[in-house]
Amino acid sequence: MDPVTKYLKEHKGYARMKDLKASGIYTREIQKQLKEGRIVKVKAGLYRLADLQPGESNGLVEICLVMPKAVICLSSALAFHELTTFVPTAVSFAIPRSDKPVKLSYPPNQSYFFSDNQYKAGIEHHETKAGHIRVYGPEKTICDLFLYRNKLGEDIALKGLKEYLKRRNRDLNKLMKFAQVCRVKGIISQYVKAIVG
Repeated sequence: MDPVTKYLKEHKGYARMKDLKASGIYTREIQKQLKEGRIVKVKAGLYRLADLQPGESNGLVEICLVMPKAVICLSSALAFHELTTFVPTAVSFAIPRSDKPVKLSYPPNQSYFFSDNQYKAGIEHHETKAGHIRVYGPEKTICDLFLYRNKLGEDIALKGLKEYLKRRNRDLNKLMKFAQVCRVKGIISQYVKAIVG
């Protein structure tokens, strides 16, 4: 097995150019593998195995690898936490307002610019078979969806909230804390009272 493929297989199918070089792999070797179609250039300085099996987490991992500040959010985070049967057609991710998203042709993606407080609150880190993912926790995700209900529709936010409230490990204090951050405490309180009683 060539050193590039071997390195990528050992690192869940992804590698940065600087990491490949640091492990003693020359640029010409990377170019050769690209030309032969064994590896794919995701963006400048990031590569993945061409035959990497597309799993549901791969797109999320790719976004997090390409943009170190990207956090999976809204419907993509809701799907990640298994709080919806809705399958997003694009990966939704949040970045700080001061940042600029990297243009990526794959996976299909949609960027959202969050204010500092909203961006920093509720980030979780998950290790998946495909790699590391930064994603908002379930409580924060529901609050974000209520904040964006005029753009994305209130039904997805409400369905997510109903699913969350069915969980034994639900944390209403945590939910209200993030509702305060996202300035949606009033509407979420009303729905929680109506659903929980």
